[in-house]
Amino acid sequence: MDAERELDVVVFGATGFVGRLVAEYLAQHAPEGTRIGLAGRSRERLEQVRAELAGRVGAAVADWPLLVADSGDEASLAALARAARVVATTVGPYQPRGLALVGACAEAGTDYADLTGEVLFERASADRYHQVAAESGARIVHGTGFDSIPSDLGVFTLYEAVKADGGGELEDTTLAVTRLRSGFSGGTLASITGQVDEVRGDPARRRKAADPYALSPDRAAEPDLGRQRDLMKVRNDPELGWTGPFLMASINTRVVRRSNALLDWAYGRRFRYREVSGYGRGRAGMIRATTATGAMGALTAALVYPRTRKLLVGRVLPGPGQGPSEKTRRSGRFKMEIHTRTSAGRRYRATVAAQGDPGYQATAVMMGEAALALALDRDRLPSRAGVLTPATALGTVLTDRLRAAGMTFEAARVDGD
Repeated sequence: MDAERELDVVVFGATGFVGRLVAEYLAQHAPEGTRIGLAGRSRERLEQVRAELAGRVGAAVADWPLLVADSGDEASLAALARAARVVATTVGPYQPRGLALVGACAEAGTDYADLTGEVLFERASADRYHQVAAESGARIVHGTGFDSIPSDLGVFTLYEAVKADGGGELEDTTLAVTRLRSGFSGGTLASITGQVDEVRGDPARRRKAADPYALSPDRAAEPDLGRQRDLMKVRNDPELGWTGPFLMASINTRVVRRSNALLDWAYGRRFRYREVSGYGRGRAGMIRATTATGAMGALTAALVYPRTRKLLVGRVLPGPGQGPSEKTRRSGRFKMEIHTRTSAGRRYRATVAAQGDPGYQATAVMMGEAALALALDRDRLPSRAGVLTPATALGTVLTDRLRAAGMTFEAARVDGD
């Protein structure tokens, strides 16, 4: 079947801000001979992006094929899926129109990667297309950017280290964001506001999104460990210092728990997982935590109401398709530490870090390498298909690629012998 595919990777949404960054990353880093195409609604805009990339990166890009497709046109999506081994889509918000592309890829046996941070979209995708993709051999991989690769592959790296050390199963596990320099992503904001609108006035959807096991493939089989609530306020943690909410915890924690279930609960049946922002110790840590948490709460409240949202998005905050300058993108960075206590009473810590704005430059690296892994490393990937997660679809193949691209993924025991 692959011999019949015209392309290895197609970037759908290549005329958008993040789509252009992903396309540029592939132009700079894909091995020679990798067949890459650009897709979007407007051929004229695709031609413009291709010409700009050729001028920045090299003349070879000028020969990249262009595919016209629209998320509302199922026939064009089916043709897009049949043309490539992998479709990497940056077209969000993904709910509800993104499901048609998931379906087209699942039916065609085409691997798929996106940047979604939308719980209800991922739930709908799994419900409708997991079995279809499993039968066709397609790997449908959600969240291949800052949502949710650092969390998902970070915990997987921690698990691999504990397993190799004979350290037991993971139990209480906390990811703390200890460094974050990032601008807001217009696409991320659009996803957040879309989810807010979707659950407003719909208690059933609100309960589903709030369920800590919302993405589990077998909700009834999940362990009864009590309510694993996302942190919503400032807390002085005896081990981590002052902590506060992490904006992406509501999606990342559910992705990590889905990975555990898809791996037959390999992390452990008593695996408890949360994500927080870490601000350090002492009075300075308290002030940072209180200030940042208050600002995030005010922003969230403003985005809930359409009138104040309209005043912010596209003016103070970026709208979809907008983003920061190249200098600002390069100056961004993030660092996360993942702490766990195991069933053997040991303590381990993993570190995940990268240079570059998490929502833009670092995300382009993560999605670009995920797409290349799906297209070029197929014989080394885990032998599973369906609606998956970065850890279960790509595992150590992707962490190795990301390390080579400059990201940090490391884990070790921290409590001595």
